Amino acid sequence: MVPYDDSRPNSQAMAFYYVAYKYTFSSFTYQYPDHYEIFTKKGTTPPPENSCTITDGRVIEGEKMTPDASAVIRADQRDREMFDVLQGIPTSESLYGNVLANNYLHQYKFQEKLGVCVYDLTVTRDYTFHWDPGRSVPNPNGNGTITIPDPQVDYASVPYSIRIERTFSYWVVDKLGVYSIDSAELKNYAFNGEKITIHPAGYIPPNVTLTRDGKYVADPGPGNYTAPSKTLTGGRTKPSIPSGESAELTSLTESKISQVKVNNDTLIFNGQTLMNGSVVERKTQDPTRVPDPTIIGRDVLYSPGNMIPISKTNKMSQPSSGTITYKPLSVNYNAAPGDTYPIAGINPVTVHTPVVNYSSASDDQAHNQKTYPNYNRMAFILDRPFTVTIPTSGQHQNYPGYGNRDYAKYFRSKEVYFPFDVYSGDKSTFYPKNTWINIPVGQLTTEFFLPVWVDEGDYTVYYRNIAENAPGVTPTQQDANFDLINHVASDTVDVEVIGRLYDFHITDIADFNWELVFRTQSGSMTPTGNSYWTGLLGIDGAPRGNSQPFTLPILPGKNPLEGTKNVSVKTGYHVKFDLKSKGNMFSKQDGIRITPSFTFVSRDGRTTMPVDLYYNDDHRKFIKVGSPEDTEQRYVILNDRLRNVPEEELTDTARYKYDNYYTFAEMNGVSRDLFIADYIRRFTKEKTPVGGFALMLLPEQIRTFIGPKTNLPPSVDNARANAAVQKWYGQYSLPGDPYVVRAGENLAEYSRKNGALTKRDPIFLKDGYIVLNFNIESIKNGNLSQPHLQYINAPLMNQWRMEGYNRSVQDSWGHTFTLKDGDIVFYNADKSYKDDFQAEVTH
Repeated sequence: MVPYDDSRPNSQAMAFYYVAYKYTFSSFTYQYPDHYEIFTKKGTTPPPENSCTITDGRVIEGEKMTPDASAVIRADQRDREMFDVLQGIPTSESLYGNVLANNYLHQYKFQEKLGVCVYDLTVTRDYTFHWDPGRSVPNPNGNGTITIPDPQVDYASVPYSIRIERTFSYWVVDKLGVYSIDSAELKNYAFNGEKITIHPAGYIPPNVTLTRDGKYVADPGPGNYTAPSKTLTGGRTKPSIPSGESAELTSLTESKISQVKVNNDTLIFNGQTLMNGSVVERKTQDPTRVPDPTIIGRDVLYSPGNMIPISKTNKMSQPSSGTITYKPLSVNYNAAPGDTYPIAGINPVTVHTPVVNYSSASDDQAHNQKTYPNYNRMAFILDRPFTVTIPTSGQHQNYPGYGNRDYAKYFRSKEVYFPFDVYSGDKSTFYPKNTWINIPVGQLTTEFFLPVWVDEGDYTVYYRNIAENAPGVTPTQQDANFDLINHVASDTVDVEVIGRLYDFHITDIADFNWELVFRTQSGSMTPTGNSYWTGLLGIDGAPRGNSQPFTLPILPGKNPLEGTKNVSVKTGYHVKFDLKSKGNMFSKQDGIRITPSFTFVSRDGRTTMPVDLYYNDDHRKFIKVGSPEDTEQRYVILNDRLRNVPEEELTDTARYKYDNYYTFAEMNGVSRDLFIADYIRRFTKEKTPVGGFALMLLPEQIRTFIGPKTNLPPSVDNARANAAVQKWYGQYSLPGDPYVVRAGENLAEYSRKNGALTKRDPIFLKDGYIVLNFNIESIKNGNLSQPHLQYINAPLMNQWRMEGYNRSVQDSWGHTFTLKDGDIVFYNADKSYKDDFQAEVTH
């Protein structure tokens, strides 16, 4: 018991009794006031029989503690997803995670409190009794007695036991748990760190207010009291207390005791009063249930822009999982803490970073001189540029976002591999053979340069395009990494490295009328530097630097000396020439085959026909050029006085032969220096047979090596590089005094019909020119049946024309001649070298 204290806030004009109920929550215990009972006034002792009792009544409870959560992991952007993550999404692309769930969880228990306050008290009433029984006294008249008034008064104080009951009820919150969304977590291999945490955005948690002041306040009651006194008047007898006094006093006491004041706890949920805490008498309003949650909007737990790191290798259908965490509101009472709940049914994600490889290489058909081109291979020409094309676009799997498109975004690198040495296109960088060369991803076409020392033949160029997430460079897959195990797309291109045949020119003519064209003075071996080239253009069609008249064919008007404009070459005089080749034309069995043919053209150029040539020797007459009887052998001396072969060429050639053509035993102890000296002094001055009038074969004995020797990469064999470019020296002359007949004419039959033949017979063509034509071919390894390169008659190109040969030319008289490719010299059909040696006679 505590005394009434007027100084306490909200004190009632009574003493009160504080009842403490204990509740345990989490790890601590606290007390709270539950209700108040009646007290007596200060200085008095409350009657122990006056008390209030509380019992539990109805319960209103409920819960929604399942989040009903679902989630998806998909490709950005939402509603416009470029990729189907079930089939594949590349690294560097981003994912979004989206979680749907109840906007809150709840559990609650509302407890009704039923009470009764019992007032057991004593009410005392003072009674005054009046009655007059009378008194007999002698009658003064003497007649007996008379009754005289004898008023009586008596007093009594009667206690009455009165019981008053006051019933009441109110509601309190026995348990309240409301939980707002704290965060969600989604896990998948594709995420950076394999998970993302999503915090709510634009989310409004439940607004809950709980005031735990549900209570009752009972009237303390009047206590034992004395009711207003009552006078009872009787007659002759003393009056008795009426029977209704107890009921009357009970009614009186009832009027003195108010109804119990009660109020609920106050609970407001999102502005809605679920439990009204207003003070009322006797009975409060029943509470309303906590409303169930709804599913959040899709923007609340939405996380876009989660880029897949390039460290993630390709993996199929990586599983997903997730959780959502709800946290308790601070207002919660007597409820469990928040919890984390699993999210089931989240879709898997397939990581597949695509690369494609549809590479190609240039096909240099415009410079392909092969006799039999291989159309299944790209032509790479020695000492020329070539290009490789490595696109980043092409066909991949027909998944959303894949298909036929540009995949450069996903490339780590592009690389090309040549099984032969190459230079960069500007020759600034050398790449040794069997090197993977990195190509900038954004550069589709790259130019390289093929060194002249690369061996001719078939090769395969390899390409690989490496995805940004590749753990290595293997395994690879052709065209595209269609299968997830592959992070590299590969391609191959079959190529053929091919040499060149070029730079034919006439360097000397034995006819005396032409001596000073080529020599600085008569009888001198010093060259003027003049020579007659195919045309004004070089090997690849660029200007060579020469000018007219120093182009082929040689005909009247091409002699630049004064007074010689009408001079042509007489039959029997040889012309010296040389030409070059590039490639593997450095073995003992390699050579140049030249097939001469002859055309007769009239002096005015109007009549042209193929012809056969005949000649006489010391023992036979009318030997047809090209017939079995044509056994005249022609020779070439490499180190001829008037050929002017540089000694450096001869030295380089001798050195290569010494190192590559002979074994140690074959050299029999001869040193390299001695061999070189002997080669220059003796071997190169010997006659080398080259064939006859109808066919020439320039063998290795009249070939020198003129390839590069300086500024070579360290890995390159200098001797091999020098041997990669060859120079072939030759000379040719028509028979000294030929007979010219239309091709196919049967000279024997003509003779039978017309008698013995003489030079003057009309069958022999005169008053014109014999045009010498060369068909030039290279022969590898002695294979005469399959010439390697063609100077003129290759299916894909004509080097003769590349060098600017003009098929129409005018002589010094203005006559126009239509030419054939390979026409090199107009011989005067009516003049022979013999004319220069006839004895002079006086006229």
